[in-house]
Amino acid sequence: MFMGEYAHNIDRKGRLIMPAKFREELGEHVVVNRGLDGCLYVYTVEQWQQVYQKLSTLPSTNKDARMYQRMMLSKAAECEMDSQGRILIPSSLIALASLEKECLIIGVANHLEIWSKQRWEALEEEQSASFEEAAEHLSEIMG
Repeated sequence: MFMGEYAHNIDRKGRLIMPAKFREELGEHVVVNRGLDGCLYVYTVEQWQQVYQKLSTLPSTNKDARMYQRMMLSKAAECEMDSQGRILIPSSLIALASLEKECLIIGVANHLEIWSKQRWEALEEEQSASFEEAAEHLSEIMG
């Protein structure tokens, strides 16, 4: 399970240190992909297999399903963790998430999210106001 918020800098070559707390669970390879809301998702290989299985069952006759599959699978990249705990993020994904120097790595249960510091702070400020209302609505769903 991933949780917490960690600040790390991405270097000019696109290498980003994964938090030491998560390295063993992540393993030697991870899959980095476009996320929602302007971030990147990081999955273990096993978690990615589960996501891939779900994507592969979407109906090819549905336009939204085809678009979602294309957007998710075309950007997915397997990244190897080096001896210093860094992954090399492809430049296309760096651009997609507007990653510059300061990044935040957020643990979100079964995956990690990589955010530019500016985007994360803006989202956090925007969503903090509606947090309690969302919690109330979700409590009805969660029981």
